[in-house]
Amino acid sequence: MQLLLVEDDLDIQAFLKRSLTEAGYRVDTAADGKTAERLATEGKHDLLIVDLGLPDEDGMNLILRLRQLGVSAPVMILSARRSVDDRVRGLEQGGDDYLTKPFALAELLARLRNLLKRNAPGNATTCLRVLDLELDLLRREASRSGETLDLTTHEFALLEYLCRNPGRVVTRSMILDKVWGMRIQPDTNVVDVQIYRLRRKVDAEGRAPLIRTLRGVGYVLRDR
Repeated sequence: MQLLLVEDDLDIQAFLKRSLTEAGYRVDTAADGKTAERLATEGKHDLLIVDLGLPDEDGMNLILRLRQLGVSAPVMILSARRSVDDRVRGLEQGGDDYLTKPFALAELLARLRNLLKRNAPGNATTCLRVLDLELDLLRREASRSGETLDLTTHEFALLEYLCRNPGRVVTRSMILDKVWGMRIQPDTNVVDVQIYRLRRKVDAEGRAPLIRTLRGVGYVLRDR
């Protein structure tokens, strides 16, 4: 597996590169956004690890730009920014997981394995359909009754998780674990907000509601 590590602290970069190499990964490194963009667009990486505090730009902007340039490899965000708003913003703008500093190396390696397994080509079908809702997993596009839905990266991931569990109740903790690969304080309303935004697009006016809320339990995608 080929990784791209974007970290401007050279001591941390050296430690992570050595640790990842010992774990069996091949690692390219960059200490700024410009170098990271060149390596990410010129090479083929299975996963990117991106620190947000880069010297020439905010790592969030780098991730968003790489997505716009067609870089589809999963992104693990590393950051000292610990607020829920920062984490949600990072995930909405193209990150696939978010790990706050300081972190344990064992946790980083476990999250990397989870992301790589989740995105392995042989582990997923290319299309999901539930009633008139369709997800193209290769193009990362969603449509309902043939009409394209304009979804953010994590709205798509959330909808994909619901489509993989049609008719099954999924709880907030299940969504946080399976969609974001992270655990947030149980009293947060992050999941409720994301479901609300997703429902406004999937169940827009004139469409039969697909996403149901079971108060105090969780959510279910109607399959009949």
